[in-house]
Amino acid sequence: MNDVPDGDPTVIRVDQFFPHPPAKVWRALTEPALLAQWQMRGAEAFRLEVGHRYTMTSVPRPNADFSGTVDVEVLAFEPQRMLRLRWTDADPANSADWTVTWKVEQEGRGTRLFLVHEGFDPDDPAQLMARTIMDGGWRTHVMRALGRMMERI
Repeated sequence: MNDVPDGDPTVIRVDQFFPHPPAKVWRALTEPALLAQWQMRGAEAFRLEVGHRYTMTSVPRPNADFSGTVDVEVLAFEPQRMLRLRWTDADPANSADWTVTWKVEQEGRGTRLFLVHEGFDPDDPAQLMARTIMDGGWRTHVMRALGRMMERI
């Protein structure tokens, strides 16, 4: 049906090994000053508090119904282990309403970081385009930026 790497058009799954301890990876995911170095503009407004809301901005992608502004809400977290966020497009005309979950697991002397980005509508061509763009972005740009930032701290 769709050219989807893991076979599920509703989800992006990424796992990445980092040669850093879990505490360092957790800091990179949850400290606003560090988030600002590798995530979208506005990530510095993050607070590790369920219910906290903030806004991030990026490049608009009209072909994927993305306005360039994402409203974020912290849904849940387990310190040093898991962070779950809700991402919605700031433009209510766009259909993006996703859940992004990060899981941190020790692996040897390093950390395995898991990302699950879910909620894509397989019947919406713009959502499928968004999934394709974001799948590539998470795997390449974001994980590389995160790794480079952790090398510096």
